[in-house]
Amino acid sequence: MSAIIFDLDGVLLDSEGLQYQAYAQVLRAFGVTITLEEYAQHWIAAGHGPEYAVRTYDLPVDEPGLRALKHPVYHEILRQRAALMPGAFDVLAHLHSRFSLGLATNSIRSDVAFVMDRFGLRRFFASIITREDYALPKPNPDAFLTAAAGLKVPPHACLVVEDAHKGILAAYRAGAVPVAVPNLYTRGNDFSLAAAILDRLEDLTVTLVEALIASRRGR
Repeated sequence: MSAIIFDLDGVLLDSEGLQYQAYAQVLRAFGVTITLEEYAQHWIAAGHGPEYAVRTYDLPVDEPGLRALKHPVYHEILRQRAALMPGAFDVLAHLHSRFSLGLATNSIRSDVAFVMDRFGLRRFFASIITREDYALPKPNPDAFLTAAAGLKVPPHACLVVEDAHKGILAAYRAGAVPVAVPNLYTRGNDFSLAAAILDRLEDLTVTLVEALIASRRGR
């Protein structure tokens, strides 16, 4: 049996800009202004944005503290401006008929639940893994290993759909098949470890998924 594990932010949910706004608002309270380019490099691509901000700007809070300040701000922005990425609902509905689908995200459970219910996505997923469910964040493999276990499918039989370098690296480390779907914020990321780079989510077809997983098994 094969499975597909999706990231949420930037893949299914058009939220990278919202995440940036939340961190920018919190950091302004400390007199810090971050550019979109800075956010894209350290938060989205590398996955160590809070650590970077605490160290670079000598903030009076630690990394967990900065994340804790950001969560309620993002929570409110998300509820006002949430939108799916183009084609996301239709792609999930189509692939759900052929594969077991999972979600593995760095977002917290309450925000993920809002998105699942707001857009009627919960029915498509056999496993939903949020930040509370695993130890180390991407680019570590924990999120995808946990999702694969929830799907009862070995990682090498899972195709992972990500939009950023940190997610592709995490999927590769988990032994899954990484596929990149870059967005406006991640087009310059390093996707050299991806088995495929797609221009749009709608290009993720049943035929392509089966071929990429079969290729991995044949190695």
